[in-house]
Amino acid sequence: MDTTKLRIGIAGAGHFGRYHALKVAAAERATLVGIHDRDEERAKTVGWEAGAPHMAFEELLPQIDALIVATPADAHHAVASAALRAGKHVLVEKPIASTLAEADELAALAQAHKVVLQVGHLERFSAAFQAMAARSGPPLYIEATRIAPFKPRGTDVSVILDLMIHDLDLILALVDSPIESVDAVGAAVASQHEDIANARIRFASGAVATITASRISARTERRMRIFAHDAYLGVDFAARKLTVVGRGTKGMKVPGIDGFASEEVAWDDHDSLAAEHLAFVASALDGAPVLVDAAAGRRALAAALAVGDGMRQARARMAHSGLIRT
Repeated sequence: MDTTKLRIGIAGAGHFGRYHALKVAAAERATLVGIHDRDEERAKTVGWEAGAPHMAFEELLPQIDALIVATPADAHHAVASAALRAGKHVLVEKPIASTLAEADELAALAQAHKVVLQVGHLERFSAAFQAMAARSGPPLYIEATRIAPFKPRGTDVSVILDLMIHDLDLILALVDSPIESVDAVGAAVASQHEDIANARIRFASGAVATITASRISARTERRMRIFAHDAYLGVDFAARKLTVVGRGTKGMKVPGIDGFASEEVAWDDHDSLAAEHLAFVASALDGAPVLVDAAAGRRALAAALAVGDGMRQARARMAHSGLIRT
């Protein structure tokens, strides 16, 4: 394949669309061709900042090699499928689509047209996940917390698809096993969709994960704890600190437990979005493997939808017992 610069367009000039546009504009192996958004003035503003014109979608598509889809989630399928049918590589923000049928169609289109389809699960490219994955064996139990103060952005979907899906994707990347059951509770507090959620997921392997997500908390907290056969990992994403206690670990010996030591690992944050773009360009221009492909995006979406189903079942049980009003 030609290794010249990848000509990229942006669909969606919102919060993340702006970041995508600025990263593409600064990239060495990509050229930002144009930006499309239903809000023309917003697209023009972002375009002025990134040095690219606003374009109608029909005008943009023939001039690009690849499209980054940063529209609201309910438009991901329509926009991404149009680009894939036109033979364009696509990086679509998470979630990959609104339904599993839509996700399957996108995957089939990418395969049929022999183009790259990458899903924007940004956390996979973070220094934190790389440090954690390098030291984690097959998990027995994972506990994840992702809470933040309320912001109107992102409330077009539930907190499951807004925040929890990040940890769902990371957990699915660590646990190589199908989901067997999901119990979940949640509630809409400040928006029309669930703003708080807790899920307990059991995998066929016997591993269990408990995940809490909230976008109406007083503080921001992002933590994950992983219990494996012979190791414990505690990750504080905000403090950039990983604590590892395990057999063969380098560090201070744990009193009373032969062969176990405790180690604290820090990392220098890198630009995860730039790393995600580099991977996308490498897949499109060089044929490099897609790190977060359609299958990974579908797995995360399926898990998120299962959490939503679990919530509805829990509400039905509570309503039947008179604990809540419907």
